[in-house]
Amino acid sequence: MLTGIHPLLTGPLLLHLDEMGHSDAIVIADAHFPAQRLAARSLTFPAVTTPDLLAAVRTVVPLDDVPAVDLMATPDGEILPVQDELTAAAGTDDVRFLDRLAFYDVAAGAYLIVRTGETRIYGNVILRKGVVMS
Repeated sequence: MLTGIHPLLTGPLLLHLDEMGHSDAIVIADAHFPAQRLAARSLTFPAVTTPDLLAAVRTVVPLDDVPAVDLMATPDGEILPVQDELTAAAGTDDVRFLDRLAFYDVAAGAYLIVRTGETRIYGNVILRKGVVMS
């Protein structure tokens, strides 16, 4: 047991986050996302929402410079409540929206894809790790 670590941050997730380098990406994806097809490394958190897991990850991972955060755009450009929650959990308004296929292309190059139990559509985010300053 560790103190000061968000309870959603499991040992395997912390290991991957620690191993990530500057500008490496993590995808936190909803339950509909084709994680196993795209991922070189993957974890599953079936009882967690994407905003909750993103908020936990942000307690230990600083953001990279632009673009640090990508969200999957809806076909009509509408911003959904889950996307507002993801933006808030990321702690930045500097968010880029990618269409679904472009999002998949970027996700395929991510260091890690974490599939959650999020059932709301378009509840997907790509976060790029910044430099950890001591």
